[in-house]
Amino acid sequence: MNLQEYKKAIEKLNLYSRHYYVLDDPITTDEVYDRLYHEVLEYEEKNPNDLLKNSPTQRVGDVVSDGFTKASHLSRMWSLEDIFDSEGLEKWLIKTYKLDSNISFYCEPKFDGASLNLIYENGELVQGITRGDGSVGELITQNVKTIRSIPLTIEHKKRIEIRGEVVIFKDEFEKINERRLKADEAVFANPRNAAAGSLRQLDSAITASRNLVFLPYGVGENGLEHKLLSEKMNYIYKLGFRKPPNSSICQGFETIEAIYEVMNRDRDSYPMMLDGMVIKVNEISSQIDMGYTVKVPRFSVAYKFPAVEKITTVKEIVLQVGRTGAVTPVAIVEPTDIDGVVVERATLHNFDEIDRKDIRLNDKVIILRSGDVIPKIIKVLTHERDGSQVKVKRPSTCPVCGSELLDEGVLLKCQNLQCEARVVNSIIYFASKPCMNIDGLGNKIVEVLFVSGLVKSVLDLFDLTLEKLLELEGFKEKKSQNLLNSLQNAKAKEYWRFINSLGIEHIGEVASKTLSDNFGFAFVDATKEQIIECDGIGEEMAESLLEFVRVNRETIKKLQDILEPLEPIKKEEAKENPFKAKTVVITGTMSESRGAIKEMLESLGAKVSGSVSKKTDFVVYGEDAGSKYDKALSLGVECLSEDEMRKMISGVL
Repeated sequence: MNLQEYKKAIEKLNLYSRHYYVLDDPITTDEVYDRLYHEVLEYEEKNPNDLLKNSPTQRVGDVVSDGFTKASHLSRMWSLEDIFDSEGLEKWLIKTYKLDSNISFYCEPKFDGASLNLIYENGELVQGITRGDGSVGELITQNVKTIRSIPLTIEHKKRIEIRGEVVIFKDEFEKINERRLKADEAVFANPRNAAAGSLRQLDSAITASRNLVFLPYGVGENGLEHKLLSEKMNYIYKLGFRKPPNSSICQGFETIEAIYEVMNRDRDSYPMMLDGMVIKVNEISSQIDMGYTVKVPRFSVAYKFPAVEKITTVKEIVLQVGRTGAVTPVAIVEPTDIDGVVVERATLHNFDEIDRKDIRLNDKVIILRSGDVIPKIIKVLTHERDGSQVKVKRPSTCPVCGSELLDEGVLLKCQNLQCEARVVNSIIYFASKPCMNIDGLGNKIVEVLFVSGLVKSVLDLFDLTLEKLLELEGFKEKKSQNLLNSLQNAKAKEYWRFINSLGIEHIGEVASKTLSDNFGFAFVDATKEQIIECDGIGEEMAESLLEFVRVNRETIKKLQDILEPLEPIKKEEAKENPFKAKTVVITGTMSESRGAIKEMLESLGAKVSGSVSKKTDFVVYGEDAGSKYDKALSLGVECLSEDEMRKMISGVL
């Protein structure tokens, strides 16, 4: 074989691969392909300087990585808003048509796999990056090159990002698990986990052996001039990418709903797992005009398939204790496969739900799983009872520390701040920005301190010394001293931060400020009647606060003596202005931090809330205003731009 014959052989092998892996239309036998492949390999070994970058021999994984580095996407990979029924579709269409009524839609299956971003420059694949957090992912280029449905070179010479889903076909998934069983290895729970795990193998030879398939669903940064998304995607397929099944262009609710119904009906017939249908505005200019909220594009939505229901048996009810002491029951059920996921637990929100549904141990129940949502019990099959069922008793003591539980009816709570189940999460919350804002006291550090036995409660933090910290693995002198300095800096902070840091059920930042302003240090002695008189605090909040103080009064006093928080100075009543005594929500990006604007509005006597409701008076919005702005419009709440807000208060400050 000479150089010219070698180049022609590469063209022929890539043509064979395209027909087999991309077009699903083989035009030769494995024997013919393998013979030509080995001739090419032999030539390359003898003539390494002639090696072409698009040679199929470059797809064989033979690199073992020490780990993956991080890499930034050229443009953000967005998540999609989910809808679950025709009512959700109708609402989304109404919102979308308000932005632009002269549009069509591009619909395609939503594949259940692992998202991947490919970057090509000058026609060559230069980077393959996992989705990560949407802005930064893991660089797995060597693994990506083993996926035969991803071209190593394309005709498009300008820089372009091509996004898609990496999947494992169902029949291949079964083969992988059969091989793993024979090798006495743990099997994959479902094809999505197998695809994600295969992409992130440090040994690229393992990735190469898994027969992954890449299905493009869009582009990121690009210089393409197509006016329609459908035209843009057809161009991508012509570059050598596999075309996903059943993409459609349509208009209006009825047509979209009909396509969805057919896709849902036939979902099991697809070679890969689907979990819904993606709907996108087809006109590129309209997409650009519609833009994005903080989290999702406004021009696209994921219409998820209905949840899958299965029958299983309740084996046990276990109790979980959260940061605030809330005790939540969880059902342990007979392991059940639901759409490729083995389910062993089902959520039970509270004991009222157990009583209402009359859930008993050994009951046969119907559990429902929808997307990534934790499965839940939707029905008890009482007619299947055989006498072995046992009623679930409502607990009166904490399963961890044995303290008496506060029974609020719907909610059971352990009020003991020393309870081990609460300690780690309560310390993390105590140190967070809205509370005492203690630098260097992150999740991992708190866990190390707790496991070591040095810290068993929030109070123990302030008994730490340099000598004690230096005995811990990984704690050098500088790191240890910085932590001690941060703990010292937590002293003499605003009193509302102190109240907020206690992690009292139902008492957040706003309520903490209200209690601080109204009572100061005396909040521990306030009566229920006095507390309820405070603006924005109801009976449930008051009872939660009173019970917390009853159980933890001594701890609160000790902590207050250590931290010496600043008792609030009575504020002068704000001058009359449009925001005085009004409830305001801030959303979007402003000319200065939202925290600064919040402080300014509060100085004017406004109550700044984090959520929009019918009681909201104003929503002040900046650039990229998100769902809060949309909700305000739907509720008829007055929305003000930052400029409009500043005009209203000019001359007041």
